Amino acid sequence: MAADALAPPCHGDAWADAYLATAPTGDLFAGASPAMATRWRDMLGRLSTQAQGDPATLADHVSRQAIDLGMAFRLTGDEQERSWPLGPVPLLIDAAEWAQIERGLMQRANLLERVVSDIYSTQSLVRDGKLPASIVTGSPHYWRVMTGTPPPRGHHLHFYAADIGRGPTGEWRVLADRVRTPVGVGYALENRLALSRATGDLLGAMNTRRLAPFFDELRRGLAADCERTDPRIGLLTPGRFNQSYAEQAHLARYLGLLLVEGDDLIVSDGRLFVRTIQGLKRIDGLWRWMDSRFLDPLAFDGRSHIGVPDLYNACARGGLMVSNWPGAGVIESRAFAAFLPQLARELLGAELLLPNIATWWCGQRQERDHVRAQLDNLVVGSAFDQDVAGLPDAHFTPGSALDGTQRAALLDAMARRPMDYVGQEVVKLSTTPAIIDGQLTPLPFTLRIFVARDATGQWRVMPGGFARLAAHGDIRAALMGRGDMSADMCVIDSKPVPPDSLLGVGAPAIRRIGGMLPAKAADNLFWLGRYIERTEMTLRLVRAIVGGSIEADLGPSLASPTMARLVDQLALWGAIAGRNGAIGPLCATALGDARRSGSVRALMGVVANIGEGLRDRLASDFWRLVRLPLPAFDGQVTETLLDASSRMIERISALSGLAAENMGRTEGWRFHDMGRRMERAINGCRLLTTFGNDGASADDLTVLLDLQDSQISYRTRYLTGPALPPVRDLVALEPHNPRAIAYQAARLAEHVAALPTLRADGMPEEPRRLADALVARLAPLTGDMLTMADIGDIENRLLRLSDAIGQRYFLQLRKTQSPDLLS
Repeated sequence: MAADALAPPCHGDAWADAYLATAPTGDLFAGASPAMATRWRDMLGRLSTQAQGDPATLADHVSRQAIDLGMAFRLTGDEQERSWPLGPVPLLIDAAEWAQIERGLMQRANLLERVVSDIYSTQSLVRDGKLPASIVTGSPHYWRVMTGTPPPRGHHLHFYAADIGRGPTGEWRVLADRVRTPVGVGYALENRLALSRATGDLLGAMNTRRLAPFFDELRRGLAADCERTDPRIGLLTPGRFNQSYAEQAHLARYLGLLLVEGDDLIVSDGRLFVRTIQGLKRIDGLWRWMDSRFLDPLAFDGRSHIGVPDLYNACARGGLMVSNWPGAGVIESRAFAAFLPQLARELLGAELLLPNIATWWCGQRQERDHVRAQLDNLVVGSAFDQDVAGLPDAHFTPGSALDGTQRAALLDAMARRPMDYVGQEVVKLSTTPAIIDGQLTPLPFTLRIFVARDATGQWRVMPGGFARLAAHGDIRAALMGRGDMSADMCVIDSKPVPPDSLLGVGAPAIRRIGGMLPAKAADNLFWLGRYIERTEMTLRLVRAIVGGSIEADLGPSLASPTMARLVDQLALWGAIAGRNGAIGPLCATALGDARRSGSVRALMGVVANIGEGLRDRLASDFWRLVRLPLPAFDGQVTETLLDASSRMIERISALSGLAAENMGRTEGWRFHDMGRRMERAINGCRLLTTFGNDGASADDLTVLLDLQDSQISYRTRYLTGPALPPVRDLVALEPHNPRAIAYQAARLAEHVAALPTLRADGMPEEPRRLADALVARLAPLTGDMLTMADIGDIENRLLRLSDAIGQRYFLQLRKTQSPDLLS
């Protein structure tokens, strides 16, 4: 495509000229070839046009797209997730330069595979003196138990990432090798999605290579090393408090993998299974996102609480693909970088095409002396990425930054345990354009590039990457730090990139099933429904107090017995401490005091926490609604308080609408709806006991109709005011009233009947038996027959049914159950 086809209609080269006036020597844009410099100018011109010349507007637009996609992360110690810091200006690399990087990374991946394979098999490199034994055994990621335990198809590595940096003169160097957890690959995909949404056809017009084929090859490559032809693969996550959990959930959803935690899995007879609502189902492969030490407390670190007991046995039996193979992280040690050039010559018969930064391991006398003599010109780091004496920031520090006392302490520590230290050259990185405080500013960057095996076992490099821009701090850190930014990296072809098509290219067989539902996911969906319903009922109580139909002319007062009962109900549900105080402050507490477990703010926090555990199953619209800030609750009984509760009820209704209209009618939807129905039915019994008892007043019955959203139905059916028998019938027994207890019971019975059974004799399981009995208990009753004893019995039956559902489906599988090895 001709370059002039990208010329922006206005704003011209203003952004580009302003940036180049401040860009340092070696900047990615400033140092680009003429053809690529034209691409940079065209891109900045189009972005400027879109933002009407205001860089801050562009940054805000891209940031909103990232939020809409649900992109988030955590820093160490964070309780809440942070919005993902995506910069709006991508990095551009031309196809010719990218080809050199590709070849270098594929060669490096082959080298690392050879080294890891030798370490855990013949150990000839150590035996022949090519690699010091202490380099291997000194690493916390070396696991002797894995020696002699070969992986399926002989592949220790399926996925590899390299942090690379570009020097001011244009040369690329490897800063670090990553094989333990591939953090960033999901963010690279999400960065591309967000940027594409924000910039329209910009990336296509620049002939940007697409990322989707790489992920397809990755999925096929994982499957190829599994024992079965149509394998079941799980993405093993440490859990929702992990820094990159949002990334893991997005990848699982995108690749069609089961997102599982350690307690979702169990090993039986040397096979790995996932606990599902259908029983134990075999897992053929794991893409693990946790360190080897946490995988199996019986074989690795006994302190782990997030692994799978006896997982090592499943690996040793040879029927389980694990990516990457446990123990592969030994190759990540900085000390290895000092030996990789020599190992490349020894194992590959060639020099490294993409060299790493110069590294000296202090376990050798000559190298140690060099580091001591050149300390002011080097960065000193931990050889095995552990805390070591003498390093102020625990892992690495520039020698020039040490004062006299620190320098002496470091040299003394190095003399005592030299093998724990490495010296590395000081990295001076190229910069790239970024928008900071509304201005186009050069920032230093690194790229994390990802390499994966395809179905034939060959390496494929993702034509893009995760760019990390650091405003301050050491760019060598493994994870995003405070103040860091990310950016998309685009490989630019000289000709248009054809659209990808999967038609006729190994397309999977058509299926009309929803896939497996792990037991923990079913548990979370059920309780998500219950807490959403609980939140709504608390809001309805508050609205009934501050704006209900009783005492409309006098305003709410605790002098009213009905009002007192409403306030007591809030206290009973944990939204307030008790009746003490005025109505307004009490309702404000029920809405906004996070210290009260039953307050709306606390309940919405629980909804968000449960939802995080279901990130791979919930749409981004769900997150937008849950993350909306709560209204400012006014302690006075004013329209502000009434409006706040009404707006929150509307938000809950929107969540209900998403479930009703957007969730596929799978088992997951059934458990979510069962949670709503269960909570609504139990609350209905309790509200009937309070406001529909034998001594209920007209105000009590009016409130009951309001709380059950049945006021209009009653008035259209009866010309008189509220009377006890018809009110009870409408809110408890009316089969067509979606708020009635009988309606909830019928829906619960339908859901339970549709769920899978573990019995082979055709007899009903306990949840089915209890649900059917509940429907039968309600069927013959009418409002004039219903007694308070009946209501108490119905509530007890609902509670027993809830317990039975939990016992049967939520990680309570029978120990005597025999796994179906063919499932």
